[in-house]
Amino acid sequence: MRVLPTFGRHLRRRFGFRVCKIPLSIPAFTCPNIDGRYGRGGCSYCVNESFSPNLEKTASIVTLETQISALRKQYRSSAKRLRALGFKGFIAYFQSFSNTYAPVESLRALHDRALALKDCVGISVGTRADCIDDDMLNYLSDLNERTYLWVEIGAQSSHDSTLEAINRRESFDTVAKTIAKLKARDIRVCAHTIFGLPRETDEMIMQSIDRVAALNIDAIKIHPLYIVKNAAIAKKDLEPLTIERYLDLLINAIKRLPESVIYQRVSAGVDNDTLIAPKWCANKNRAMSLIRNRLLQEGIAY
Repeated sequence: MRVLPTFGRHLRRRFGFRVCKIPLSIPAFTCPNIDGRYGRGGCSYCVNESFSPNLEKTASIVTLETQISALRKQYRSSAKRLRALGFKGFIAYFQSFSNTYAPVESLRALHDRALALKDCVGISVGTRADCIDDDMLNYLSDLNERTYLWVEIGAQSSHDSTLEAINRRESFDTVAKTIAKLKARDIRVCAHTIFGLPRETDEMIMQSIDRVAALNIDAIKIHPLYIVKNAAIAKKDLEPLTIERYLDLLINAIKRLPESVIYQRVSAGVDNDTLIAPKWCANKNRAMSLIRNRLLQEGIAY
Protein backbone atom coordinates (compact mmCIF):
# COMPACT_ATOMS: atom_id res chain seq x y z
CA MET A 1 0.00 0.00 0.00
CA ARG A 2 1.43 3.37 -1.02
CA VAL A 3 0.80 6.10 1.57
CA LEU A 4 0.63 9.58 0.07
CA PRO A 5 2.60 12.32 1.82
CA THR A 6 -0.35 14.56 2.67
CA PHE A 7 0.26 17.99 4.14
CA GLY A 8 -1.15 16.89 7.49
CA ARG A 9 1.27 13.96 7.71
CA HIS A 10 4.16 16.17 6.65
CA LEU A 11 3.39 18.81 9.27
CA ARG A 12 3.05 16.28 12.05
CA ARG A 13 6.46 14.80 11.20
CA ARG A 14 7.97 18.27 10.92
CA PHE A 15 6.63 19.67 14.20
CA GLY A 16 5.70 16.63 16.28
CA PHE A 17 2.10 17.78 16.79
CA ARG A 18 -1.00 18.61 14.76
CA VAL A 19 -0.67 21.78 12.69
CA CYS A 20 -3.16 23.38 10.31
CA LYS A 21 -3.42 26.47 8.13
CA ILE A 22 -5.59 29.42 9.06
CA PRO A 23 -6.76 31.27 5.91
CA LEU A 24 -6.46 35.03 6.12
CA SER A 25 -8.12 37.62 3.86
CA ILE A 26 -6.27 40.87 4.36
CA PRO A 27 -8.13 44.08 3.43
CA ALA A 28 -6.76 46.12 0.51
CA PHE A 29 -4.83 43.25 -1.06
CA THR A 30 -5.59 42.97 -4.74
CA CYS A 31 -4.19 41.50 -7.94
CA PRO A 32 -2.44 42.99 -11.00
CA ASN A 33 -5.00 41.19 -13.14
CA ILE A 34 -7.77 43.09 -11.37
CA ASP A 35 -6.42 46.59 -10.79
CA GLY A 36 -5.38 47.15 -14.42
CA ARG A 37 -1.63 46.64 -14.20
CA TYR A 38 -1.92 43.53 -16.39
CA GLY A 39 -5.65 43.28 -16.91
CA ARG A 40 -9.13 43.80 -15.56
CA GLY A 41 -11.70 41.41 -14.19
CA GLY A 42 -9.29 38.80 -12.89
CA CYS A 43 -9.21 35.15 -13.94
CA SER A 44 -12.58 34.14 -15.32
CA TYR A 45 -13.22 31.60 -12.54
CA CYS A 46 -12.17 33.94 -9.74
CA VAL A 47 -14.61 35.27 -7.18
CA ASN A 48 -12.61 35.47 -3.97
CA GLU A 49 -15.76 35.51 -1.84
CA SER A 50 -16.39 31.91 -2.92
CA PHE A 51 -13.52 30.72 -0.72
CA SER A 52 -13.36 33.68 1.66
CA PRO A 53 -16.95 34.58 2.54
CA ASN A 54 -15.88 37.11 5.18
CA LEU A 55 -13.59 39.06 2.87
CA GLU A 56 -13.61 42.66 4.07
CA LYS A 57 -14.45 45.11 1.32
CA THR A 58 -13.47 48.72 1.36
CA ALA A 59 -13.72 51.62 -1.06
CA SER A 60 -11.13 53.69 0.78
CA ILE A 61 -7.43 53.37 1.49
CA VAL A 62 -6.83 50.80 4.21
CA THR A 63 -4.10 51.50 6.73
CA LEU A 64 -1.56 48.97 7.91
CA GLU A 65 -3.13 49.19 11.37
CA THR A 66 -6.49 48.14 9.88
CA GLN A 67 -4.83 45.21 8.13
CA ILE A 68 -3.11 44.09 11.33
CA SER A 69 -6.40 44.39 13.22
CA ALA A 70 -8.13 42.22 10.60
CA LEU A 71 -5.33 39.67 10.82
CA ARG A 72 -5.71 39.39 14.59
CA LYS A 73 -9.50 39.10 14.42
CA GLN A 74 -9.51 36.38 11.76
CA TYR A 75 -6.72 34.48 13.48
CA ARG A 76 -8.38 34.51 16.90
CA SER A 77 -11.70 33.40 15.44
CA SER A 78 -10.21 30.40 13.64
CA ALA A 79 -7.58 29.44 16.22
CA LYS A 80 -10.08 29.01 19.05
CA ARG A 81 -12.18 26.58 17.03
CA LEU A 82 -9.18 24.64 15.70
CA ARG A 83 -7.55 24.29 19.10
CA ALA A 84 -10.75 22.60 20.24
CA LEU A 85 -10.18 20.06 17.43
CA GLY A 86 -6.71 19.24 18.73
CA PHE A 87 -4.48 21.44 16.60
CA LYS A 88 -1.58 22.84 18.61
CA GLY A 89 0.15 24.89 15.93
CA PHE A 90 -0.98 27.09 13.08
CA ILE A 91 0.37 28.39 9.81
CA ALA A 92 -0.85 31.87 8.89
CA TYR A 93 -2.09 31.42 5.32
CA PHE A 94 -2.31 34.71 3.40
CA GLN A 95 -4.79 33.40 0.86
CA SER A 96 -7.03 35.81 -1.01
CA PHE A 97 -5.78 37.70 -4.05
CA SER A 98 -2.01 38.06 -4.69
CA ASN A 99 -0.19 38.27 -1.39
CA THR A 100 3.16 39.48 -2.66
CA TYR A 101 1.52 42.31 -4.61
CA ALA A 102 2.30 44.91 -1.95
CA PRO A 103 5.29 46.87 -0.64
CA VAL A 104 7.89 44.72 1.09
CA GLU A 105 7.74 46.80 4.26
CA SER A 106 3.97 46.32 4.55
CA LEU A 107 4.34 42.58 4.11
CA ARG A 108 7.14 42.42 6.65
CA ALA A 109 4.99 44.20 9.24
CA LEU A 110 2.05 41.85 8.61
CA HIS A 111 4.19 38.72 8.65
CA ASP A 112 6.02 39.76 11.81
CA ARG A 113 2.69 40.36 13.53
CA ALA A 114 1.41 36.97 12.39
CA LEU A 115 4.51 35.21 13.71
CA ALA A 116 3.99 36.90 17.08
CA LEU A 117 0.53 35.31 17.44
CA LYS A 118 0.20 32.40 19.84
CA ASP A 119 1.15 29.00 18.37
CA CYS A 120 1.95 30.41 14.92
CA VAL A 121 4.67 28.13 13.55
CA GLY A 122 4.98 29.48 10.02
CA ILE A 123 3.60 31.42 7.08
CA SER A 124 2.14 30.42 3.74
CA VAL A 125 1.76 33.02 1.01
CA GLY A 126 -0.55 32.55 -1.97
CA THR A 127 0.38 34.59 -5.01
CA ARG A 128 1.01 34.86 -8.74
CA ALA A 129 4.42 34.20 -10.26
CA ASP A 130 4.49 37.64 -11.87
CA CYS A 131 4.16 39.29 -8.45
CA ILE A 132 7.61 38.21 -7.27
CA ASP A 133 10.35 40.57 -8.42
CA ASP A 134 13.95 40.58 -7.18
CA ASP A 135 13.17 42.70 -4.10
CA MET A 136 10.32 40.39 -3.15
CA LEU A 137 12.50 37.36 -3.77
CA ASN A 138 15.14 38.75 -1.42
CA TYR A 139 12.50 39.40 1.23
CA LEU A 140 11.02 35.90 0.92
CA SER A 141 14.52 34.44 1.18
CA ASP A 142 15.05 36.34 4.43
CA LEU A 143 11.63 35.27 5.74
CA ASN A 144 12.48 31.67 4.87
CA GLU A 145 15.53 31.92 7.12
CA ARG A 146 13.37 33.14 10.01
CA THR A 147 10.38 30.82 9.87
CA TYR A 148 8.76 27.83 8.22
CA LEU A 149 7.65 29.32 4.90
CA TRP A 150 5.61 28.15 1.92
CA VAL A 151 5.04 30.13 -1.26
CA GLU A 152 1.98 28.96 -3.17
CA ILE A 153 2.07 29.72 -6.89
CA GLY A 154 -0.97 29.53 -9.14
CA ALA A 155 0.09 27.57 -12.20
CA GLN A 156 -3.41 26.28 -13.08
CA SER A 157 -2.33 24.99 -16.53
CA SER A 158 0.88 24.74 -18.55
CA HIS A 159 -0.94 25.68 -21.75
CA ASP A 160 -0.80 29.36 -22.63
CA SER A 161 -3.88 28.99 -24.82
CA THR A 162 -5.83 27.93 -21.72
CA LEU A 163 -4.35 30.72 -19.62
CA GLU A 164 -5.44 33.19 -22.27
CA ALA A 165 -8.93 31.67 -22.42
CA ILE A 166 -9.41 32.17 -18.67
CA ASN A 167 -8.00 35.72 -18.74
CA ARG A 168 -5.05 34.69 -16.60
CA ARG A 169 -2.76 37.35 -18.15
CA GLU A 170 0.30 35.27 -17.36
CA SER A 171 2.38 32.71 -19.23
CA PHE A 172 3.53 29.33 -18.01
CA ASP A 173 7.09 30.41 -18.79
CA THR A 174 6.75 33.12 -16.13
CA VAL A 175 5.55 30.50 -13.65
CA ALA A 176 8.46 28.18 -14.47
CA LYS A 177 11.09 30.91 -14.17
CA THR A 178 9.71 32.23 -10.87
CA ILE A 179 9.55 28.77 -9.31
CA ALA A 180 13.14 28.15 -10.41
CA LYS A 181 14.22 31.36 -8.64
CA LEU A 182 12.37 30.37 -5.46
CA LYS A 183 13.86 26.89 -5.46
CA ALA A 184 17.36 28.35 -5.98
CA ARG A 185 16.81 30.08 -2.61
CA ASP A 186 15.62 26.81 -0.98
CA ILE A 187 12.10 28.21 -0.54
CA ARG A 188 9.30 25.64 -0.34
CA VAL A 189 6.92 25.90 -3.30
CA CYS A 190 3.40 24.56 -3.67
CA ALA A 191 1.95 24.73 -7.19
CA HIS A 192 -1.81 25.06 -7.76
CA THR A 193 -3.37 23.19 -10.68
CA ILE A 194 -6.96 23.08 -11.92
CA PHE A 195 -8.55 20.18 -13.80
CA GLY A 196 -11.42 20.85 -16.21
CA LEU A 197 -10.45 24.26 -17.56
CA PRO A 198 -12.09 25.31 -20.85
CA ARG A 199 -11.21 23.22 -23.91
CA GLU A 200 -8.60 21.14 -22.09
CA THR A 201 -8.45 17.44 -22.92
CA ASP A 202 -7.31 14.75 -20.51
CA GLU A 203 -4.00 14.63 -22.40
CA MET A 204 -3.49 18.37 -21.94
CA ILE A 205 -4.18 18.08 -18.21
CA MET A 206 -1.58 15.34 -17.83
CA GLN A 207 0.90 17.39 -19.84
CA SER A 208 0.44 20.17 -17.29
CA ILE A 209 1.04 17.75 -14.43
CA ASP A 210 4.26 16.53 -16.06
CA ARG A 211 5.49 20.07 -16.72
CA VAL A 212 4.68 21.29 -13.23
CA ALA A 213 6.34 18.23 -11.68
CA ALA A 214 9.47 18.97 -13.70
CA LEU A 215 9.80 22.31 -11.87
CA ASN A 216 11.04 20.55 -8.72
CA ILE A 217 8.03 21.64 -6.67
CA ASP A 218 7.70 20.55 -3.04
CA ALA A 219 3.92 20.28 -2.96
CA ILE A 220 0.87 20.47 -5.15
CA LYS A 221 -2.77 21.46 -4.90
CA ILE A 222 -5.16 19.83 -7.36
CA HIS A 223 -8.82 20.61 -7.63
CA PRO A 224 -11.58 20.62 -10.23
CA LEU A 225 -12.75 23.79 -11.88
CA TYR A 226 -15.83 24.86 -9.98
CA ILE A 227 -18.15 27.56 -11.22
CA VAL A 228 -19.69 30.05 -8.85
CA LYS A 229 -22.17 32.87 -9.23
CA ASN A 230 -20.79 36.21 -10.43
CA ALA A 231 -17.68 34.62 -11.94
CA ALA A 232 -17.15 35.51 -15.60
CA ILE A 233 -16.81 31.84 -16.49
CA ALA A 234 -20.37 31.25 -15.29
CA LYS A 235 -21.52 32.89 -18.53
CA LYS A 236 -19.74 30.23 -20.62
CA ASP A 237 -21.36 27.05 -21.84
CA LEU A 238 -19.10 24.58 -20.06
CA GLU A 239 -19.54 20.93 -19.20
CA PRO A 240 -18.29 20.51 -15.63
CA LEU A 241 -16.19 17.52 -14.64
CA THR A 242 -18.09 14.52 -13.34
CA ILE A 243 -16.74 12.98 -10.15
CA GLU A 244 -15.89 9.83 -12.15
CA ARG A 245 -13.76 11.69 -14.68
CA TYR A 246 -12.11 13.75 -11.96
CA LEU A 247 -11.16 10.59 -10.05
CA ASP A 248 -9.63 9.08 -13.20
CA LEU A 249 -7.60 12.24 -13.80
CA LEU A 250 -6.51 12.51 -10.17
CA ILE A 251 -5.30 8.90 -10.01
CA ASN A 252 -3.40 9.32 -13.27
CA ALA A 253 -1.80 12.49 -11.93
CA ILE A 254 -0.76 10.85 -8.66
CA LYS A 255 0.86 7.99 -10.53
CA ARG A 256 2.87 10.48 -12.62
CA LEU A 257 4.00 12.81 -9.85
CA PRO A 258 7.24 12.12 -7.93
CA GLU A 259 6.62 10.25 -4.68
CA SER A 260 8.30 13.08 -2.76
CA VAL A 261 5.63 15.63 -3.71
CA ILE A 262 3.39 16.61 -0.79
CA TYR A 263 -0.36 16.81 -1.42
CA GLN A 264 -1.85 19.94 0.10
CA ARG A 265 -5.19 19.47 -1.65
CA VAL A 266 -6.88 16.95 -3.94
CA SER A 267 -10.40 18.36 -4.08
CA ALA A 268 -12.46 21.48 -3.47
CA GLY A 269 -15.66 22.35 -1.68
CA VAL A 270 -18.03 25.30 -1.80
CA ASP A 271 -20.46 25.01 1.09
CA ASN A 272 -22.71 27.93 0.22
CA ASP A 273 -25.32 28.84 -2.37
CA THR A 274 -22.83 30.47 -4.76
CA LEU A 275 -21.91 27.11 -6.32
CA ILE A 276 -23.31 26.49 -9.80
CA ALA A 277 -21.31 23.40 -10.86
CA PRO A 278 -20.17 20.71 -10.45
CA LYS A 279 -22.74 19.90 -7.81
CA TRP A 280 -20.56 17.26 -6.18
CA CYS A 281 -18.28 20.06 -4.94
CA ALA A 282 -21.08 21.13 -2.60
CA ASN A 283 -20.27 18.27 -0.23
CA LYS A 284 -16.51 18.13 0.32
CA ASN A 285 -16.72 15.37 2.93
CA ARG A 286 -18.58 13.08 0.53
CA ALA A 287 -16.18 13.93 -2.29
CA MET A 288 -13.20 13.15 -0.09
CA SER A 289 -14.78 9.84 0.92
CA LEU A 290 -15.19 8.90 -2.74
CA ILE A 291 -11.61 9.96 -3.47
CA ARG A 292 -10.19 7.94 -0.57
CA ASN A 293 -12.18 4.84 -1.52
CA ARG A 294 -11.13 5.03 -5.16
CA LEU A 295 -7.49 5.55 -4.21
CA LEU A 296 -7.63 2.53 -1.92
CA GLN A 297 -8.81 0.46 -4.88
CA GLU A 298 -5.59 1.56 -6.60
CA GLY A 299 -3.48 0.62 -3.58
CA ILE A 300 -3.02 4.22 -2.47
CA ALA A 301 -3.82 5.52 1.02
CA TYR A 302 -4.62 9.24 1.29
